[in-house]
Amino acid sequence: MKRSIALGFLLLTAAPAFAEDTLFADMGGQAGIDRIVDASVDNYLADGRIKAIFDESNIDRLRAEFKVQFCQVAGGPCDYKGHDMTAAHKGLHLTNANFNAVVEDLQDAMDRIGLPSATQNRFLARLAPMQRQVVSR
Repeated sequence: MKRSIALGFLLLTAAPAFAEDTLFADMGGQAGIDRIVDASVDNYLADGRIKAIFDESNIDRLRAEFKVQFCQVAGGPCDYKGHDMTAAHKGLHLTNANFNAVVEDLQDAMDRIGLPSATQNRFLARLAPMQRQVVSR
């Protein structure tokens, strides 16, 4: 049930702008982001639903790019210079089921490191607009 509620929240909500953006700090700063990325990438690689998507990926580079991108999305001091989401996922023919699996694995990673649900939802809301760029039409 939690996954369905959070996924619905992710897909339907965009985070409002706040005068003081504390999400990066609330996620544990760069060290917290690094832990989230490492745990979530481990989940992706172990998840039979999506692990094949990453077969051709340079996993060390992927982890590094996610760490910078997640830092920026969370309002941290990072400047993501990687591919935009449309270009990064072009030709992969990803479905909503793939996207949902990635979100579930990310949620599991955030749960495992002890990130509070409210903080998770704030972060997921910022990632939500990427769904339209990732899923193939």
